[in-house]
Amino acid sequence: MSILLVEDDQALAAGLVEALQNEGLSINHVSTGKAAVAAVAAALPEIVILDLGLPDMDGMDVLRAVRRQDSELPVLLLTARDTVQDKVAGLDSGADDYLAKPFDMSELLARLRVLNRRLGTAGSHVINIGDVALDTATQRVTVAGVAIELSRREYMLLRILLENAGRVQTRDSLENKLYSWGDEIASNALEVHVHHLRKKLGAVFISTVRGVGYTVKPA
Repeated sequence: MSILLVEDDQALAAGLVEALQNEGLSINHVSTGKAAVAAVAAALPEIVILDLGLPDMDGMDVLRAVRRQDSELPVLLLTARDTVQDKVAGLDSGADDYLAKPFDMSELLARLRVLNRRLGTAGSHVINIGDVALDTATQRVTVAGVAIELSRREYMLLRILLENAGRVQTRDSLENKLYSWGDEIASNALEVHVHHLRKKLGAVFISTVRGVGYTVKPA
């Protein structure tokens, strides 16, 4: 899952970036509304976490600008504005969820999981395809009931493919979801991750669509 975090509190942003990366998520951070609108236009993330109290634009205006670019992009608002009227205004302006500061990290992760389930084909936190099962809550992967060890990016890649089973994921889209801005990406990094997954899951579990990308057949 690729996330764009829009937050001007640098200490909070740094903590969120670290925590979300530890959960196997790809996260990019900007601190202004104008940068957020530009980032969404340049490379569409899967979810936006948007602080309403930004230095250059009101968060509601950023939300409306994002909605004009993509009406379906999930947006989670983070804000200290916690009155009922503020929450209603945010949701009426197109936000998908609303989390008041201060908040517990476990609650943010739970809300992100709900938003993420709306994106893919998976209907619960456990995705089963053939002998492979991936639990997004515990990040545990099993093959025929036996737990296997995956690196962070192997897990991320497998999760993307399983959540979008039956849909071809292009190389560019996978790299955008797997890596944050500034990460050094070797030219064959994606192929290496796929190779390792095939050794652990079976050679035919992930299919190559030549010249396009990769896919996993739905159950």
